[in-house]
Amino acid sequence: MTHDPVYIERVSSNKTEGLFVVFALSFFVLFAGLGQSAASGVWSIAAFGLFAFFLFYALNYRTLIIQLSEDALQLQFGIFKWTIPFENIITCYVDPTSLWRIGGAGIHFTWLDGRYRAMFNFLEHPRLVVMLKRKKGPVQDIAFSTRRPEKVMGLVHSTGWGKETG
Repeated sequence: MTHDPVYIERVSSNKTEGLFVVFALSFFVLFAGLGQSAASGVWSIAAFGLFAFFLFYALNYRTLIIQLSEDALQLQFGIFKWTIPFENIITCYVDPTSLWRIGGAGIHFTWLDGRYRAMFNFLEHPRLVVMLKRKKGPVQDIAFSTRRPEKVMGLVHSTGWGKETG
């Protein structure tokens, strides 16, 4: 982003964070319990690996920061950041896709309606989809959770970009 933000939203979810913390603690307890037995080496390593994985999720995916400047939309989930210049946006719309189809919270990648999509989402909160004119790697669409979808969509449209029907 080359300009100061005109809009900043910090989105978080107690449900999502709670789920990741419960998984992390569960695998830690399993790891600690398996540590008592010499025959459980592989299972102990697996339990510790899953504990570390969910601990990373709990820490990294606590807050999604959405920033709009005069020239770009930027999404940041912990250490991961994605910037989309407005000139690369075909359209922006509310995502009707069910949470069951998406498969959870955090950052996910999937094929949807013949297009490859990156998703920055939580278990709650509506999502917007931004269709890209030019792919970024294999990604053609980016979906992200926001508490204020109409406001964010209006700001994207007010730039003069993202009004096409896709």
